[in-house]
Amino acid sequence: MNAIEMKNLTKIYIKKRLLKNKKFLAVDNLSFNVAEGEIFGFLGPNGSGKTTTIKTLLGLLYPSAGECFIFGEKVPSLASLSKIGYLPEIPYLYKYLTAKEILSLYGSVSGVPETVLVKRINEVLETVKLKTEKDTRLGEFSKGMLQRVGVAQAIIHQPQLLILDEPFTGLDPIGLKDMRDVILKLKAEGKTVFFSSHIISEAEKICSRVAIIHKGKLLRIVEITRIKPGSLENIFIDEINKAEN
Repeated sequence: MNAIEMKNLTKIYIKKRLLKNKKFLAVDNLSFNVAEGEIFGFLGPNGSGKTTTIKTLLGLLYPSAGECFIFGEKVPSLASLSKIGYLPEIPYLYKYLTAKEILSLYGSVSGVPETVLVKRINEVLETVKLKTEKDTRLGEFSKGMLQRVGVAQAIIHQPQLLILDEPFTGLDPIGLKDMRDVILKLKAEGKTVFFSSHIISEAEKICSRVAIIHKGKLLRIVEITRIKPGSLENIFIDEINKAEN
């Protein structure tokens, strides 16, 4: 079964001007599938339509044309949302709370029963390697640790699909490895992971497939096992250059 199905997805923004409205094509007839249980990278330069696509998948934006499905459920729907865990590019976390307290808050909001919430918090803190810091306030956390808390809140309700928007941005080498390990562990637990990024090397290390998009258009789907190790960056640059010329 496909975790994500995207069929001819198109999103046009209308920018209002004093005399004449201006249309901007953010996503252009995008179609691809993400298989259940895979790690799928969504790659493109800044402004290529990655975040718009993700917001449409989450039901935060309505498509101008086309449609999306999450495990067969047409988006937007409550049934599809219950199967998704989401990490935005810049997660807002209350810095005065501890890791345990913020997960208790998000767990309650996500409908996790009180009878299992404490156990679930310990499980997700173990998954993101923060169990020993559970009573530390988030204001004392590094950027990488905050990103892992962001992943923890995304999985607290045991979703089948994780959608991560630029999870590697701003991380140092240790933070990059920690985030990579967390994503691989989630896959080992049977989760599907879909993430956007412009950090090509990280995508090549953990993805089974990646989509390359530019100016809202799908340029190519790359199967990592079918390319020479270390070549994804050159493939990405070549595809972007061809699209520009």
